[in-house]
Amino acid sequence: MIISPELVIILIILALVVILLAKGLMIVQQSEAVVIERLGSYNRTLESGINLVVPFIDKPRSITIRRYRQVKGDNLPLVVEETRIDRRETVMDFPGQSVVTTDNVTVTVNGALYFQIVDPKRAVYEVENFTQAIEVLAKTSLRSEIGRMELDKLFESRKEVNDALQITMDEVGDKWGVKVTRVEIQDISMPSEVEDAMRLQMAAERKRRATVTEANGQREAAIATAEGEKRSSVLRAEGDKQASILRAEGERQAIYQLRDAIGADDPQLVVGYMLGQKYLQMLPDMAREGDRVFIPYEASALLGAMGSFRELASEVGEPTNASNEGLRRARQMMTGEAGLG
Repeated sequence: MIISPELVIILIILALVVILLAKGLMIVQQSEAVVIERLGSYNRTLESGINLVVPFIDKPRSITIRRYRQVKGDNLPLVVEETRIDRRETVMDFPGQSVVTTDNVTVTVNGALYFQIVDPKRAVYEVENFTQAIEVLAKTSLRSEIGRMELDKLFESRKEVNDALQITMDEVGDKWGVKVTRVEIQDISMPSEVEDAMRLQMAAERKRRATVTEANGQREAAIATAEGEKRSSVLRAEGDKQASILRAEGERQAIYQLRDAIGADDPQLVVGYMLGQKYLQMLPDMAREGDRVFIPYEASALLGAMGSFRELASEVGEPTNASNEGLRRARQMMTGEAGLG
């Protein structure tokens, strides 16, 4: 079979067209971007999907990225060149660094940085190695923020430090086309002697709080007890007052009723009657157990008074059993029948 020169030329042209088409088609994955330069200057940014470029004229511009690889427990930096820019959120776990606090304590701080490329053009042209630049800026900002704090304040202000770092990173990241979404302090390490001192301080502080709490409890209990006793005394005094008032009121009413019953206007007669009644009620119990009892010398006057009280009681119609018994015992005592002197 003889192949003509024209056919060879056509086949060569077809092969070149296929090669050009293959070179001119560029497929960009989702969440990726490619910066295209034409003849050494920026042309456009390719988004995800199928894109057409001019072969041998349009070329993708690579981006320098610094990553860390863990080798035998150590994080070793690795600088790579990539033409496809990942636009997903990425975490950068940079190694710990020594920071000196305001009270001259050296601590090692390990942080993590979350960022996302929002403008691939600026990430390529505005900074030579944006990952290294972000890492160095985060370290210096972290050292500056922690250097203004004391050690005790540092553990309480992690959120404030993270917020301050994020604000600083956002201001510079906008220029580089990078959005810093979050900055976190993962770990804070300190010398062993500082840890021991902090443990002792913490134990002493907890003991002090326990002592203060116990003292406050005892004080509150004493106050509550005193308050209870005060209220109890007030209530008892109030009760005694009311009882005295009621007793006085009852006696007053009894005196008025007695005065009306005997028809006497002389207060001395009423009082003498009441005293005689009390005396007559007590006479049956006197010398009941054989005790020696002394009575007044003017016995006749005493018996005469008791007789008057008895007659007065008979007139008002009150029971006279106690009075009779009292008079009988009084007469026995006067005549010596009861064996008393």
